[in-house]
Amino acid sequence: MRYKTVTAAALAVAAALTLSACGPDGGADAADGPVADVSAQPKGKAATVLDRPFEKPDLVLTDTKGKKYDFREQTKGKPTLIYFGYTHCPDVCPLTMSNIAVARKQLPKADQDKLQVVFVTTDPERDTSAELAKWLPSAGDPSFVGLTGDFPTIQAGARQLGIGIDPATKDKNGKVVSMHGAQVVAFSPKTDQGYVLYGEDTTPDDYAKDLPKIIKGENP
Repeated sequence: MRYKTVTAAALAVAAALTLSACGPDGGADAADGPVADVSAQPKGKAATVLDRPFEKPDLVLTDTKGKKYDFREQTKGKPTLIYFGYTHCPDVCPLTMSNIAVARKQLPKADQDKLQVVFVTTDPERDTSAELAKWLPSAGDPSFVGLTGDFPTIQAGARQLGIGIDPATKDKNGKVVSMHGAQVVAFSPKTDQGYVLYGEDTTPDDYAKDLPKIIKGENP
């Protein structure tokens, strides 16, 4: 077996301990990393396949056009990746979106159209619908869905996936820092469950190799 299974419960417990600091210093805290790190994945394998997949979070927010977006309903039956981050992040968030975008472009057009990539802000005070609409095409891809809303709703939705998020704070220099889990969760089009997890070190090649299987609802 090429991947290691991890219990959803273990990930949820670990999430609170593995927040990444996307701050003005340009990097994540050295002591922090993606939740997948605690699973002792085999070296060279980006995907962590969960033995007990996550249910889709009950997450109703606002998209880049200012319209209501029900995550469960609008991604039903579709291969979907979700990531929680923010537009002012200097490193991890734009890199993650870029890596997924690069991999997506390597897919056949039909598969590109099937894949849903959803970016949920962890800094809704600054990340308005307009801000997300401006940032996503340059950081990732015009097809990516950007969502914003009230922080408690976003935080609750992330927790349903074992991802920890703290309210944005200011550092000693007055710069805003958002602490959030840096995991990408992939949902199967067959079961609508989040069954694969990726950490912040996942490369475009890793995604390019796995996405064709995720689109089919198979284990990468």
